[in-house]
Amino acid sequence: MEKLTIKSWALDDRPREKLLAKGKTALSDAELIAILIGSGNRQESAVALSKRILQTVDGNINELAKLSVEKLSTFKGIGGAKAISIITALELGKRRQLERALEKPKITSSKAVFDLMQPIIGDLEHEEFWVLFLNNSNKVLAKNQISKGGLKATIVDVRLLFKRALELASVGMIVCHNHPSGKLEPSQADKQLTEKIKLAGSTLDIKLLDHLIITEKWYFSFADEGVL
Repeated sequence: MEKLTIKSWALDDRPREKLLAKGKTALSDAELIAILIGSGNRQESAVALSKRILQTVDGNINELAKLSVEKLSTFKGIGGAKAISIITALELGKRRQLERALEKPKITSSKAVFDLMQPIIGDLEHEEFWVLFLNNSNKVLAKNQISKGGLKATIVDVRLLFKRALELASVGMIVCHNHPSGKLEPSQADKQLTEKIKLAGSTLDIKLLDHLIITEKWYFSFADEGVL
């Protein structure tokens, strides 16, 4: 039996031609991956193979991006070169998100903070604590990682946080950290730290506008929940 290549498919089933005819948004995730790998194996087409790979990560592209070359190569029809193609494409997508996050937008909502920070800390396996320093128009002057911790917690030096705020002449700040566990509920330590930062800011006339807990899929906002 010959290997099933894209060229052997019916015209309507060819993802490259479909992209040209209908545009990139018309393609499913499996079809896009099929274009990357070009061919499947003797038993299944590139699209079928791509669907099977996606099924192992419940169709989650973020989870697919975490797979190693070795893991991807365990699928029949995916050698080292094809695995590298998949990883490279997904890494480019992530870097595109990061470039957007490097812009200095105006913060108008907690969702805007989530959209800015999720690509940076949303899928990390350890905790990181970041601060957005804002001017009086709520535009981001800078964003800095204040600390980096383990799986469950990170230690924050509030003095370093306000030192940077004073250097930037910031009038407001939004702090955020990720929960690798995926749980959105703030811990008692999270609440105590928020209160500590809020009190220090009131003394220096630098307002703490919000504290976000960020996971891969969503966030918890102290301001939105009325606990700031």
